[in-house]
Amino acid sequence: MSKFVVTAANEAQRAAWLGGTLPEVERVRPGLWSIPVPIPINPLRYVLVYALELPDGVAIVDAGWNTDEAYDALVAGLAVAGYAITDVKAVLVTHIHPDHYGLAGRVREVSGAWIALHPADARLLRDRYDDDYVETLVQQERALLVRSGVPQTVLDTLAGASMMIRHMVTMAKPDRLVEDGDRLDLGGWDLRAVWTPGHSPGHLCFVSESRRVLFSGDHVLAKITPMVAVHPQSAPNPLADYLEALVAVRKFEVDEVLPAHEYRFKELAERVDHVIGHHEDRLEEIVGVAAAHDGVTCWDIATRLTWSRPWETIQPFMRRAANNETLAHLVWLEAKGRLRRTRGEADRWHSM
Repeated sequence: MSKFVVTAANEAQRAAWLGGTLPEVERVRPGLWSIPVPIPINPLRYVLVYALELPDGVAIVDAGWNTDEAYDALVAGLAVAGYAITDVKAVLVTHIHPDHYGLAGRVREVSGAWIALHPADARLLRDRYDDDYVETLVQQERALLVRSGVPQTVLDTLAGASMMIRHMVTMAKPDRLVEDGDRLDLGGWDLRAVWTPGHSPGHLCFVSESRRVLFSGDHVLAKITPMVAVHPQSAPNPLADYLEALVAVRKFEVDEVLPAHEYRFKELAERVDHVIGHHEDRLEEIVGVAAAHDGVTCWDIATRLTWSRPWETIQPFMRRAANNETLAHLVWLEAKGRLRRTRGEADRWHSM
């Protein structure tokens, strides 16, 4: 696949991303601000929270992790825009991963803001973030890893790998459930929700057709691609959902894409095409591995694929993500009749 590089909407923001620094709080255009909120111990480094000016305050798209550092950065960023945290009237959460949803409850406690989520993500909150239920989720993940052929020596480490970030969330049930196509009641904004499942079952983007901007969350990013994986809370075929949702957003005629990470950029359709091409290349690579190693497990396929760094250097949490991403591609190929699965204690994959 030929390399495609998007045009940064702000070169200083792109330079900050490439240079490993935090970008500045920025007035993107009249009535719209970009506020970087740091993520601790994470290669993504920060979430871009967007503040939308309203007649009586601001609405924010995403919120950041629940840490004092993140909260203080959000407060300071709002102050640059001329607002206090108590001026926040709404928190539009693109999806329930901790770096987007984690601070929403704390913001609501201080400001009285309403929190919006898609119902498909709202249904996952209890099992993901309630201490009384999360152990069941860990055991379900463990069973999935067993079926993937993960070695016994690393099974428990991988099954519980995400537990270390659960404390980055203040559990907060949404006040409003937002469906695909819903118009958000935000004064001065013609914001419409677009359901874009894949990265999470209830991922939302928000489009303003009059201002020609798309708040893309993690659905479409400037350089990297979001994790689309099979896991206990995923849809049965998340990659199919994701690719379909990419096509859905490609049609929007916007001047600028405002993602939650990296930097803002301009070419939505071209970036979508490039991401789809990336997944097509990955699917072909997996078919090739299965053809060369008949009866291979998901885990063994994952160890043979091309990643951004050598497999031996990938940390346990990311190895689990790599396995589950590989499984999402295998499920897609199975649904298309290009691979066959024989089920057992560890599932085996075969060429057709």
